[in-house]
Amino acid sequence: MERMRRLRANAALRGMVRENHIRIEELIYPIFVIEGEEICNPVDSMPGIYQYSLDYLSKELERVIEAKIPAVLLFGIPLHKDEVGSGAYDENGIVQRAIRFIKSEERYKNLIVIADVCLCEYTSHGHCGLIQNGIILNDETLPLLAKTAISYAKAGADIVAPSDMMDKRVGVIREALDQNGFISVPIMAYSAKFASSFYGPFRDAAHSAPGFGDRKTYQMDPANGREAMREVEEDILEGADFIIAKPAMAYMDIIRNIDTSYHIPIIAYNVSGEYAMVKAAAQNGWIDERKIVMEILTGLKRAGAKMIITYHALDAAKWIKDDERNS
Repeated sequence: MERMRRLRANAALRGMVRENHIRIEELIYPIFVIEGEEICNPVDSMPGIYQYSLDYLSKELERVIEAKIPAVLLFGIPLHKDEVGSGAYDENGIVQRAIRFIKSEERYKNLIVIADVCLCEYTSHGHCGLIQNGIILNDETLPLLAKTAISYAKAGADIVAPSDMMDKRVGVIREALDQNGFISVPIMAYSAKFASSFYGPFRDAAHSAPGFGDRKTYQMDPANGREAMREVEEDILEGADFIIAKPAMAYMDIIRNIDTSYHIPIIAYNVSGEYAMVKAAAQNGWIDERKIVMEILTGLKRAGAKMIITYHALDAAKWIKDDERNS
């Protein structure tokens, strides 16, 4: 007679039959870089997360290297914003300088630098594209996104990650990269990105809240799963090398559907609101933060994610190492 509990009798047995594991090399850590000097601003809605000026960035990078996390995802906060988001594609922009700094340091030579490609942090109106009469323009925005991606690649970015959700941007960026000699620079596309309420703390961190309206005309309706699959398929056809699903926890079905339908690496973005909720509950003593975080990350792996972008990455790496030492 089959008895499922036979394989749960002790920790060693449970470990032997465990189907999914979180590995440090699958974690990606987001970092916010800001114009200025001697800045290490805490993000109040994201305990443990800070905005770093370039002269303070090395302190955070040292923690990343020590944790053996292989990749960082950079978001920039400029000093000045304008209607066309010129700071995004300025050769001397904050992200471009951060990339050059990282790539100039021998101790960071193996760190993968992913540059988020979007205009929202750089536009005075906070939207991800150009605006005319209150309408976010799609095709007119594409050349600026391509220009941004090229400037990041020139600075030394290993991967560019368009997050704007403009139609056809992956194809335009791929063509621009190829024409400018960056054939080997992959595109990590935010393909399944929903118009979610989980992004609030990020907008505090990146100073990127829209100045009017919302982003529902270009980010997906959370109710639409089939539409996400269409977005993913289109981006793959246009040249995406990785696919990001964002947010993560409430969208594990999307991750699973992508995994079963396409042979492409899938990244789950465990977003700011998901992070903040766990932190708030842990600070109130309502949950065990370590156990909850590892359960969430394991769930994302079980759903089909190959990699995970998470603000918990530094803590998770430490916990993984602790478990390995104690096993």
